[in-house]
Amino acid sequence: MPQGFPEIPETITVHLGAPDEPAQNVTLPFLDYVMNVASSEIYPTWPEEAIRANIYAQISFALNRIYTRYYRSRGYDFDITNSTQFDQYFVNGRDIFENIQTIASELFNDYIRRQGSVEPLFAQYCNGTTVTCDGLSQWGSVRRAEMGDTPYDILTYYYGDDIDIVFNAPNATPNATPPPTAPLRIGSTGDYVRLLQIQLNRISDNYPSIPKISSPDGIFSFDTEAAVRRFQEVFNLTPDGVVGPATWNTVQRIYTAVKRLNSLNSEGISLSDITQQYEGALTLGDTGNAVYNLQYFLSTLAAYYPTIPAVAIDGVFGESTRDAVISAQKTFGLTPDGLVGEDTWNTISNAYQGIINQISPQFTDGNILPYPGVPLREGDESEFVRVLQEYLNFISQSIPEIPPVNPTGYFGPQTRASVIAFQNLYGIAAPVAGQVGAQTWNEIANLYSDLYIGGRLSDGQYPGAPVGE
Repeated sequence: MPQGFPEIPETITVHLGAPDEPAQNVTLPFLDYVMNVASSEIYPTWPEEAIRANIYAQISFALNRIYTRYYRSRGYDFDITNSTQFDQYFVNGRDIFENIQTIASELFNDYIRRQGSVEPLFAQYCNGTTVTCDGLSQWGSVRRAEMGDTPYDILTYYYGDDIDIVFNAPNATPNATPPPTAPLRIGSTGDYVRLLQIQLNRISDNYPSIPKISSPDGIFSFDTEAAVRRFQEVFNLTPDGVVGPATWNTVQRIYTAVKRLNSLNSEGISLSDITQQYEGALTLGDTGNAVYNLQYFLSTLAAYYPTIPAVAIDGVFGESTRDAVISAQKTFGLTPDGLVGEDTWNTISNAYQGIINQISPQFTDGNILPYPGVPLREGDESEFVRVLQEYLNFISQSIPEIPPVNPTGYFGPQTRASVIAFQNLYGIAAPVAGQVGAQTWNEIANLYSDLYIGGRLSDGQYPGAPVGE
């Protein structure tokens, strides 16, 4: 799954040395790691309040490394080191103090975070005597405990009043944010795409040559591809617009850096940055634009796959649509349950996209091209945008309510205004006004074809025009 709420890993892999130093990796249960670090970093004779405050900081530090994939996004095969120059002290095979074992067992699924942020705090700390830092002072925490401070009082004294302690975080497998299992490219959808879009938009604040993605909606369209290509150029990756493991890990690394997630003054990850968008499936009885798009894809696939029947494109998920979905699932080796979850959607979308990729997206008078498979929106630049603009220009010659646009191939404000005018005139309820999905594309292309072939009707009305308008 993409990056979400932090979870307590079952295990953690520790590199017994500096990051680039040849050394053994040790994988052990996360609780055992916490007990080891606490036994190595602090004294069991300290006041319990100080021990608890220090263990909270140690847990948060380790979870920050795991959650941000600090080392793994850089190509390392471990989560953290035992070098105090970079991380916290870990002594492989050491004995654990009894009272620390008891406290760590109670606290190991709790961590610190900034209020309003999601990621575990990079809870920097030092001994406070031979080494000082901006975070917690270990010996200072002892003095605060002796003065009567609670563990939370100690933490807020060093990290600020805007922190919370998250209790009983859920357990999970390690490395909860691996790269997606398949490369992300034009036509991909889902939470991985949305996370990528959010992160690229934030990175572009620091690297303004990377274009903004107008709508981080989890749909990999042309604006996302353009941002990916420029990101790849900036960071010396193959500029193919496809997000494989190398590009994904580099995005994670740069995003973590610009957000300062591995520092005490972290910008933080807000809840809106991780909220998942694709929790439900399309099923019998559903209506709307997503169903319309599904039907459009299925009807196109029907012309190439005899096992898939064509369906009416009406935005209503009826029995015939369900039958077509089941046929498509059987065709592509999926569970034939008639439900369009993320796997079924992506499989159908990718098959459709494979057909589109074989079509040259060039405008020819009177020729109708199929929907490009992904929404067109402001900020896109492609030949499909140029074709759309040519359609709109031709339509505007007969329908003055639709303003003409310059066919540059760039989807700017004028193109958006022309699309909105068309949608308003024909009553198309697009998810985002001015965005061209399958329904809007289909209506524009069909009207263009009607006008090109037949011209105005004899009564002066244009095909499909609302009566009286």
